[in-house]
Amino acid sequence: MLFVESSLSEGKGELTTTGNLGEVMKESAIIALQYLKANAHIIKQDAKKMAEWNVHIHVPEGAIPKDGPSAGITIVCAMASSFMKRPLRKKVAMTGEMTLRGKVLPVGGIKEKILAAKRAGIKNIILSIDNQRDVEDIKSEYIKGLHFTYVRSIDQVLSYVLNTK
Repeated sequence: MLFVESSLSEGKGELTTTGNLGEVMKESAIIALQYLKANAHIIKQDAKKMAEWNVHIHVPEGAIPKDGPSAGITIVCAMASSFMKRPLRKKVAMTGEMTLRGKVLPVGGIKEKILAAKRAGIKNIILSIDNQRDVEDIKSEYIKGLHFTYVRSIDQVLSYVLNTK
């Protein structure tokens, strides 16, 4: 499991990433920020004012290299939380990549990710609708007590984690 932190500081709209992130995760952070700027209304922000804030994304445990196309939706949620000054729903795990237009893409390693979340005591998991078949292939005893929210778009993810339903 990876934890993603986000903070804002006054500035010129620059993005900083720390935590020994690989190129794919850095690209995910860039896409997430651009998506939020282009769709500022979703998080009830003014895009021009958003450009006055520097965004810092940090994935702790910096000595451990981290890369792969699975953290896009987590990164966008961390950023949205910072811009809105509003915490995310607690005890939610998520995995999925995103496009510039906000589509949530499926990722691999679903069984392992679900089991890691369950071991951590997390019962609510957000996945791409295209990963639903992967969950259906897992023995029911392993996913008993878990609640899955399947999404197609980032606005669905944000609605869930920011409790805006």
